[in-house]
Amino acid sequence: MNLRALLASPLGFLIGLSLGALGGGGSILAVPALVYVVGQTPKEATATSLVLVAITAMVGIVPHWRAGRVRVVPGVLFGLAGVAGNLVASQANKSVNPNVLLLAFSGIMLVAAAAMWRRSQADRRRHDAVLAEAARAEGAAVTVAPARTALHVDATMVAKVVLLGTAVGALTGFFGVGGGFVIVPALVLAMGFSMPEAVGTSLLVISINSAVALTTRVSGDLIDWGVVVPFTVASVLGVFSGSRLAGKVRSDVLSRWFVFLLVGVALYTAVDAALALWS
Repeated sequence: MNLRALLASPLGFLIGLSLGALGGGGSILAVPALVYVVGQTPKEATATSLVLVAITAMVGIVPHWRAGRVRVVPGVLFGLAGVAGNLVASQANKSVNPNVLLLAFSGIMLVAAAAMWRRSQADRRRHDAVLAEAARAEGAAVTVAPARTALHVDATMVAKVVLLGTAVGALTGFFGVGGGFVIVPALVLAMGFSMPEAVGTSLLVISINSAVALTTRVSGDLIDWGVVVPFTVASVLGVFSGSRLAGKVRSDVLSRWFVFLLVGVALYTAVDAALALWS
């Protein structure tokens, strides 16, 4: 077993923690962790990341499923909508300069950080609104779980699902990330999901996208199971811990701390890749 992978496995726990608590975001740390801590090449790291993300997301679905937070049919349709973009982007990954890949990846990390920051602000406003409503209704019964809304399907909805699904599939295929930072707000804003449903369903979409992207890589020698095993075990432990945190700790607090970590890793990755390209 790879000693460096074993020593770096706490990062796998952090990745799983984010997936379980926030429905995404953590997988974007896998590639830089595998490159800079474990010592893999960028292309090896994207392949290994896909295995890690797929297994962790599949395991992470279980507690959300039991809590009734996974909407299977919309999640499967969203995942299938990204298959074409996923396969095209997976092929493109093979021909890109590794340092260009890392530089582009740092940009995706900053985009993810911005998306998570906006989400944390929205979550904070929503939390404050709930507290204010509870204060106005002293002694009244409070409904904890929002009612599940019916999914209204029309041409606009189908177009949104295809467009967003393709974008998420391309992100997964090219960068080896789950795309939860895109999936969760897409499910909330475009499809009317509640936040808990979006977090749970996003893991189903991530599982589908990661499995599709892996079909283009399993025949090569890019996947080092000595790295995958300790990382995945730590990540699975993290995803269960994160699922419990999702019901106990405010998501906006978790998101803000995670954003700071993402920005720091993104800047380091960008500087390192740029220096390598220009040297």
